[in-house]
Amino acid sequence: MTATCTVCEAQVALPNDCCEGELLICGDCGTELEVIALDPITVEEAPQVQEDWGE
Repeated sequence: MTATCTVCEAQVALPNDCCEGELLICGDCGTELEVIALDPITVEEAPQVQEDWGE
């Protein structure tokens, strides 16, 4: 299975046991991608973790 990177449009291989919510790294641009759905395969750029200042 492969997905298309939303940033550089490169093909990213998904592991056979991939599940929704899994994080992948694009080998071409290094973008962290999150698997949103498996049928059809949908990935989006993973949200950046923001600092939690105790708020």
